Amino acid sequence: MKLLFLGDVMGRSGRSAVADRLVALREAWGLDFVVVNGENASSGAGLTPAHAKGLLEAGADCVTLGDHAFDQKDMLSFIEQEPRILRPLNFARGAPGKGARLFNARGGRKVLVAQILGQVFMKRPFDDPFSAIETVLKAHPLGGLAQAAVVDVHCEATSEKMALGHYCDGRASLVVGTHTHVPTGDAQILPDGTAYLTDAGMCGDYNSVIGMDRAEPMRRFVTGMSKTRFTPAMGEATLSGVYVETDDRTGRATRVRMIRQGGRLEQAAP
Repeated sequence: MKLLFLGDVMGRSGRSAVADRLVALREAWGLDFVVVNGENASSGAGLTPAHAKGLLEAGADCVTLGDHAFDQKDMLSFIEQEPRILRPLNFARGAPGKGARLFNARGGRKVLVAQILGQVFMKRPFDDPFSAIETVLKAHPLGGLAQAAVVDVHCEATSEKMALGHYCDGRASLVVGTHTHVPTGDAQILPDGTAYLTDAGMCGDYNSVIGMDRAEPMRRFVTGMSKTRFTPAMGEATLSGVYVETDDRTGRATRVRMIRQGGRLEQAAP
């Protein structure tokens, strides 16, 4: 299979880039399945139902969330109606929605998508991500019902993302980090066949401070005082993510490439 994962969609700029480019990329690259992290798509904090529908209509097969999963309160009910949206497995006991699901891909194949939250440097104490993903991967072994498996690791610490990547090696097709909005340069296939990237980066305006208009974050860093709320930067976005090719028989990755399309960053394609 040919899989594409796009990092955190940041505000209107990121949404517009996905809407404008994803359909063409699906056709040009022959994509079988696309996962988009929509964690910050609505004003930089959470995801509204309307914006979720927009990402799905633009070509996403699955939209993952993160620690801001329910910042937009309408998502509490909408996620129960829309199975293509996933919140983290270890978000909270009794949280609505699901953290993992089998999806249909092109050609009748199946893709498992799961998301977990890290614990290191996060503002809230979430449940153990290792035991959470262990349960899901045991129930969906590669080469069985699922031809591929994608794990979105929403973490602050690069070390925790790397540890989770190695923990899932050989049991997932792709383990990719989200949350920091900065793409890393370590795309690789781990020893047992799992494609890995510490952070996919964001789909947003990189002439910013992690997607936010520069003025207020810089004021707070320089003076230690706040004046107004953060607002997403509105310049042209770069679509950032990772492209993976997998073996249907084993589910293991055979090729991995970092993706950057449009905007300010150096361009990269499969």
